[in-house]
Amino acid sequence: MKEILSAKKMDNIHSDIRGPLFYEALEMQKRGIDVLKLNTGNPASFGFTMPESIQNALKDQIHLALGYCDLRGMPEAREAILSYHKSKGICDITADDIYIGNGVSEVVTMALQALLDDGDEVLVPTPCYSLWSNSVRLCGGKPVFYVCDEKSDWYPDCKDIESKITDKTKAIVIINPNNPTGSLYSEDILLKIAEIARKNNILVFSDEIYDRLVLDGFSHTSIASLAPDIPVVTMNGLSKSHCLCGFRCGWMVISGPKKISEGYGQSIIKLASMRLCANAISQIAIPAALNDKETPASMVRAGGRIFEQREVTASELSKIDGVSFIKNKAAFYIFPKIDCKRFNVTDDKKFARDLLHETNILIVPGSGFEWREVDHFRIVMLPQKEVLKSALQRLGAFLDGYKQN
Repeated sequence: MKEILSAKKMDNIHSDIRGPLFYEALEMQKRGIDVLKLNTGNPASFGFTMPESIQNALKDQIHLALGYCDLRGMPEAREAILSYHKSKGICDITADDIYIGNGVSEVVTMALQALLDDGDEVLVPTPCYSLWSNSVRLCGGKPVFYVCDEKSDWYPDCKDIESKITDKTKAIVIINPNNPTGSLYSEDILLKIAEIARKNNILVFSDEIYDRLVLDGFSHTSIASLAPDIPVVTMNGLSKSHCLCGFRCGWMVISGPKKISEGYGQSIIKLASMRLCANAISQIAIPAALNDKETPASMVRAGGRIFEQREVTASELSKIDGVSFIKNKAAFYIFPKIDCKRFNVTDDKKFARDLLHETNILIVPGSGFEWREVDHFRIVMLPQKEVLKSALQRLGAFLDGYKQN
């Protein structure tokens, strides 16, 4: 029998968050080594628990999850999602414009499959959560990376966006709040991106999974609320705001003129129908979660875990010579920059591997987020602040005298 070969489309697919270095860390753990895994944003791994509101919803309604539900999602869940997004200013949408999926990961794939033919281009930020770039490739498209500028609070560079639009460009992706930088986009930058989409007749995908985890009194604005005249697909879910990663509960909302997006919506229906329905148990949690504003608010206000862990991270990073950073305004990630000349860094994956084996700390290098330089890495700020403080002090000690061979 001939060797079974991988499909060519897999050649450029990578998942560094749970990639080769992650498996090295797992092998270390098997040998009894205590590894601090700062690679993935999984609150449950760091002691965040299920909110009581979710527990009560499941206890009282679990029997409703026995059968297949509506291919778009349970009506009660979609009505709750509808109310939530209307409260954020997205107009002229109905429950039929909402599709619930098994996490945002699934709805991203569905949204791209329904749009892309082979060779079509999608504008994707760099740095970005690699789900987007990988999914574009798997759907036959080409991710074209536009720069988010560290010198401008990691905002998208609109001139760079415009310079990369071609007759093959079908959509632009924004991740707001951003992963991996924790940046929160201003209304001004969102209006500029909307105008670019309007002028060039391209769809906007807006990944807003961290919109309820905003710090320092800032507020999140949905781009769809600023541009009711253009098609926008807004993605959101419960994984982060209510610590329900394992529930795989996400959704998308298609807004804008229906006469423009009607054909696209019909393709989404076909895809949703093929997979029958999303996980019904997780959908039971949606109305309760979206009514429970206190859980996410309690984490990001002063004294809350995410706020305090962000504060200690910023404080300790500022003490490390050769490391700089932009303090995040949302989410629980920070994307520090290392002085490559000082440490002779030419390979960010080697830097992450050296750090793992020297300190037992696992991070993701910037290249894992489609960052083209070797000078950044992402830290997940979910461990208790005492753990983070110790880890960052070990990082500082590691860098003291570090030179990459």
